[in-house]
Amino acid sequence: VQLQASGGGLVQPGGSLRLSCAASGFTSDYYNIGWFRQAPGKARERVSCISSDDGTTYYEDSVNGRFTISRDNAKNTVYLQMNSLQPEDTAVYYCALKIGYKAEYDYWGQGTLVTVSS
Repeated sequence: VQLQASGGGLVQPGGSLRLSCAASGFTSDYYNIGWFRQAPGKARERVSCISSDDGTTYYEDSVNGRFTISRDNAKNTVYLQMNSLQPEDTAVYYCALKIGYKAEYDYWGQGTLVTVSS
C-alpha cells in the first residue's frame, strides 16, 4: 500500500491550497482516508477524513467551514481544499488510510509541508 501526498507549499494568509492524496496497492469495499497535521512542537491532530462508501466527512473545529475534503473513488484519490489559510495552519500535512471498519489508521503518506506566511 502506498499513499502519495502532494500540493503543499508557501501561501500568504487568506490564501488557498489543495492537497492531494493518491492511494494505491489495495482493494477494499470500505476504507477511510484522513488528513492529519503536525506543527512544530505540537501533537499530531486529525484535520479531516472521508469514507469511501457514503462519503461521510469529519472536520476538526478549527478548519470547519474553511477546508473541504472530497474523493475520487475511481482514482483512489482524496483532496483537501484549504481556503482562508492562517499562520496557525502551518504544519506538515499527512494523509493516512484505514482499510475496513477500524479505529486506527494503518498506512501513512510521507507528508507535505504547508507554510502560511506573509
